[in-house]
Amino acid sequence: MRDTRESRLLLLLLVTIAFVLITVDIRGGEQSPLDNAKRGAAAAFGPVENGVATVVDPVGNAIEAVRDSGDRHSRISELERENAELRQRLGSDDRNRARAAELDKLLKTAGAGQYGIKGAQVIAIGAAQGLNWTVTIDAGSRDGIRRDMTVLNGDGLVGRVTTVGPTTATVLLANDPDFTVGTRLEKTSELGFATGQGDRPLQVQLLNGKAKVKKGDRMVTFGSEAGRPFVAGVPIGKVVRVEANRGDLTRTVYVEPFASFTRLDIVGVVVEPPRKDPRDTVLPPKPQPTPIPTVTVTVTPKPEGQEGVEGQVAEGDQAAGTDPNAAGADPNAVANPDEAAAQQDDGN
Repeated sequence: MRDTRESRLLLLLLVTIAFVLITVDIRGGEQSPLDNAKRGAAAAFGPVENGVATVVDPVGNAIEAVRDSGDRHSRISELERENAELRQRLGSDDRNRARAAELDKLLKTAGAGQYGIKGAQVIAIGAAQGLNWTVTIDAGSRDGIRRDMTVLNGDGLVGRVTTVGPTTATVLLANDPDFTVGTRLEKTSELGFATGQGDRPLQVQLLNGKAKVKKGDRMVTFGSEAGRPFVAGVPIGKVVRVEANRGDLTRTVYVEPFASFTRLDIVGVVVEPPRKDPRDTVLPPKPQPTPIPTVTVTVTPKPEGQEGVEGQVAEGDQAAGTDPNAAGADPNAVANPDEAAAQQDDGN
């Protein structure tokens, strides 16, 4: 429609009428004369509005979802990051507690044997030495580590240093087949040599083939001159089996190591040997067997005077003639008077 004078007048007229109707409706309040017209318009155009809303609402919701998806995605990413940090922190705390406990045990073992140690951490397993049982630690020549030094942890003997670099060193583990260490049996001090057997117990040959040894006996290192490659008194393990050889002239002893070679973390390298052989003092005390409970029967004594009362009752019974076994009583006497009378009648 062209912009003419008539169209402008019509538009002005319609605006004026709308303004008048709005004014009348507001002033009329609840009794507005336009209520009937509004209800009719609502009845007529309501279905149309619902249909339009049904078509338009999904589109609007989709647009709103697209707008909010970025915020939700950022929130989800933030929550996932926070959860990852919490899990990492929790795992780190557990690991720190475990390492602190392991370090405390190592320091107690070193203190019991008066070993001067340099702490280190296992950073690699099985270096480039073929099939040997070895680990790499994060301490080297700059830390005072030298070849052929004893390595231990809180449980006992771990191995000896074989290769040293500026910041790292390689340790040959005690269960390696090329590993041999002198042993001393607890209490009896019988000497021998232990050899590694991989994932099996250490094999020990005692110098005295007739030495008394049994399952559960424990062994420590015998020690080397100047404490290298082995210092004395380091716990090795306990006997798990004894086998006789050559007509019982010699025996092979199998020893389960105290240290677990598959769970090494914190270790100590003995950089200063003890001034005195600790012998068996580094071994922890043996666990005491659980005592077997015993049943005790307690006899309650009789109250004072009870025996006198029983004695009086007994004397009363004897006086009445009811005790046929009383001293001085006639064994043929009859306690019942009726029976006595019957016997007299029979006699007559």
